[in-house]
Amino acid sequence: MCYEGAIYSLYLAKAKYYAQDYEAKGNAIQKALDILNELRAALDFEKGGEITRNLDGLYSFWTQHVIKADRNKDTRSLDQVASMQEEIKSALEEAYFGHSENQTLPLRAGDPPLSRTRKAIPVIPKGVLR
Repeated sequence: MCYEGAIYSLYLAKAKYYAQDYEAKGNAIQKALDILNELRAALDFEKGGEITRNLDGLYSFWTQHVIKADRNKDTRSLDQVASMQEEIKSALEEAYFGHSENQTLPLRAGDPPLSRTRKAIPVIPKGVLR
């Protein structure tokens, strides 16, 4: 769900930039950054090991890239970050289901999927989050 929110926010920021609705663009950028901050804050370095360190580095990279893209009015960079997030989201779905189409991941490990018709909600492997 966090990945979906971040991806949506980045695409919304791009659309609002082109619509010259800079306040809404700023709000969308801030929402994407808030989600990335929450993802980083949820990492458990004691239990997650290398996966956690890699995710932390990735979230940090995405955060810096989004800030730089916003400052430089570079919508291509927003697309690049959203594309990377979509790849990670798909990989998590594939790891969970064996494929990534028309599945929904549970919000927490052990929860049943919410729907089989919505896009998947990515979760971080058990032990990575606090």
